[in-house]
Amino acid sequence: MLSAFTLVRNAVKLNFPILATIFSVLGVCDEVVVNVGKSDDETREIVAGIDDARVRIIECEWDMKRGDGMLAVETQRAMNACRGSWGIYIQADEVLDERSARTLKAKVAEWDDDPRVEGLLVNYLHFYGRFDRVATNRRWYRREVRCIRLGLDVHPYQGAQGFRVGPQQRKIRARLTDAQMFHYGWARPACSIRAKREVTKEMYPLAAERLDRDIARGTLEWIPLLRRFTGQHPAVASSWIATCAQQPPIELEPPRFNPANARYYVSDWIERLTGARPFEFRNYTLV
Repeated sequence: MLSAFTLVRNAVKLNFPILATIFSVLGVCDEVVVNVGKSDDETREIVAGIDDARVRIIECEWDMKRGDGMLAVETQRAMNACRGSWGIYIQADEVLDERSARTLKAKVAEWDDDPRVEGLLVNYLHFYGRFDRVATNRRWYRREVRCIRLGLDVHPYQGAQGFRVGPQQRKIRARLTDAQMFHYGWARPACSIRAKREVTKEMYPLAAERLDRDIARGTLEWIPLLRRFTGQHPAVASSWIATCAQQPPIELEPPRFNPANARYYVSDWIERLTGARPFEFRNYTLV
């Protein structure tokens, strides 16, 4: 049995593509567990409106002031509700394309009998400010574990970006796949990015001063190695993207010379030549 799990709160106010998120995994999974936090909008009604018995909702009130700890706790809650032996983890601003969902299901079947494999990696496209622009410098993770073997002592790590194993926090043993995740968190319209920053203030009060400055500017910071995306978006996300396009996009600040950015260009040059990303942080161990 293959499960999927996600968590979401205030999907309307924050403009999460939650329907596309769920539908992108529903086609290959036996169940999709959705942890719906108590919301100030119609999030629960939207998820409950999916006419498919495989979608199961669990509800609770999230402790937003716990920051990363809250994300880990609520992700674990969704994991614990899964009944499958493997689970695809997908965040509310992420969408798998159709081929990639099928790839993960096939790889689970292929490697299920190999106990060394505790997780599967997906590749990331991080959209930034627009739906035709991606962030590629090494500050943005190029891969992450998004399919895990359930029933082991695997748990979300820190802000639930990745997973660790046991009380010793061992890195999860994972295998590469060519599955592709589309991350849209920073591609949403300007009003949605503002709402995102307001929620971040609630979660991380110590960052409130910096976030207030970001909100006042109303722009996205320019970052090195932004590249144009000319591929296809997942079909399940097309209507959401079209709706976003009807709202003002967030503006990108002009490029500014910063000597510290040289390291990103050098790293990118090495990666293009060798395929290796210098100083890459990995939440996993390759097997």
